[in-house]
Amino acid sequence: MRLNKFLAASGVASRRECDKLIADGKVTVNGKIAELGTNVNEEDAVSVSGKPVKIKKNEYYILNKPKGYICSVSDDKGRKTVLDLMPSGVGRIYPVGRLDYDSEGLLILTTDGDLAQHLTHPSNEVPKTYLVKVEGTLTETALNPIRSGIEIDGTMTKKCKAHIVETNKGYTKVHITITEGKNREIRKLFAAIGKEVTLLKRIKIGEITLRGLDRGAYRKLDKQEVSYLMSI
Repeated sequence: MRLNKFLAASGVASRRECDKLIADGKVTVNGKIAELGTNVNEEDAVSVSGKPVKIKKNEYYILNKPKGYICSVSDDKGRKTVLDLMPSGVGRIYPVGRLDYDSEGLLILTTDGDLAQHLTHPSNEVPKTYLVKVEGTLTETALNPIRSGIEIDGTMTKKCKAHIVETNKGYTKVHITITEGKNREIRKLFAAIGKEVTLLKRIKIGEITLRGLDRGAYRKLDKQEVSYLMSI
């Protein structure tokens, strides 16, 4: 493992900040001052400013995000972030992907950058399923443009799955599964067919669900769930 990645995984700082520590001669490996690009393993003795550093085990959580929280580690506007809902003492944990301020539902948070990259990279086409509520009635036929792809901000969205799960005169609920994560994509898809989204809730990533989690509640992912997420 590259030394900067090792230090970042140990909670020292970001990779860029760790590169600076290495360049400044503050990092030693087996008693010798390290150089940029050095590779290390768990058996090496790594120290920063004379203090030993050990790699920490990655942490994996699933959170039922409520509305009114942003998916960030901090906010310059003083808004609440999803980290405010997590237990104290967690490592350098980050939300994977985004749910906007007014959206809710399943959010994964982890210290594992490789998993985060896997779940968010467009080429992996990880399926994410949402419950969408719009005002008024809607037919299955009306969803065809969304299923086929709609031009948004100059590019076509990928084909997706969508079907109605409940409808009456006042509102319609739809389950939609997409494999990309453009900014406010689902809201824009429904706006393109003349419908404003009044509720947007992520309910699944692959086959991982909220499994009875109340709004604002979290739980740790088990090893089988983590392995599954890396495989989809």
